[in-house]
Amino acid sequence: MGNPEPQTTEPTGATPGLLERELEPSSRVDEITDRLVTAVAIGEYLPGSRLPAERELAASLRVGRMTVRAALARLVELGLVETRRSGRSGGTYVLQQWPESSTAAVGRTLTMRIDELRDRCDAICRIHGAVCRAAAEARTDRDLVVLRERLDAYRRAESGLAAQQADSALHLAIMDAAGNTVLKQMLLELEASVSIAAPAHLWGESATMRQMELRALREHEQLIDAIAGRRGDDAEALARAHLAIDFEHISAAMRRAGGLAD
Repeated sequence: MGNPEPQTTEPTGATPGLLERELEPSSRVDEITDRLVTAVAIGEYLPGSRLPAERELAASLRVGRMTVRAALARLVELGLVETRRSGRSGGTYVLQQWPESSTAAVGRTLTMRIDELRDRCDAICRIHGAVCRAAAEARTDRDLVVLRERLDAYRRAESGLAAQQADSALHLAIMDAAGNTVLKQMLLELEASVSIAAPAHLWGESATMRQMELRALREHEQLIDAIAGRRGDDAEALARAHLAIDFEHISAAMRRAGGLAD
């Protein structure tokens, strides 16, 4: 026997809050839609990238798969993503980053979370600094070979998605060189809490993207040099300054959306 349809009005004598609970799924879809729109707008998922599977998104966002499915359907309607059904290349792919229709959602999402995001980004800077200090102290010659290979891959990557993927690979190699799985897991979980999924970092808007990538390259080179030279103090300071880029992107998005992030 199927479940009865939910009532659309609260009957006399119903438990207080029943109507709100019945309406929660719709409001929850609104919230998750805004978060996904924002993740795309601020460059966590760049055009051409594939979003995580519904199950992964549901776990990251702590909602049911039906909520995620409904939110993704709205992104399709907005023209932000498309769904491909064939074979290994199937999935949901980003088509465009920040059309004007996304601005209100970005403003709502970041305004609601800005204080929390500021604190989380600060914590990421501090923990990443500790990871890079540990890498400088513990790295092996083999680690150094991998780090330089990943740095060169970032240097050669095309702007946008390829550079973002190369950046993630480099930072994962630094975490591995630190030789501390607990620190690595803490950092990955904290990075995931800033937006939707780790280890991809926010990549900002297309207008400033290449400038940011070149700045990141200079900072990557300095950081790997410090790790190679076993200069723990320098590695920690460089890493903390470098990871501040994430909150700079959030602040820039707030300004574009009409909010403030001083």
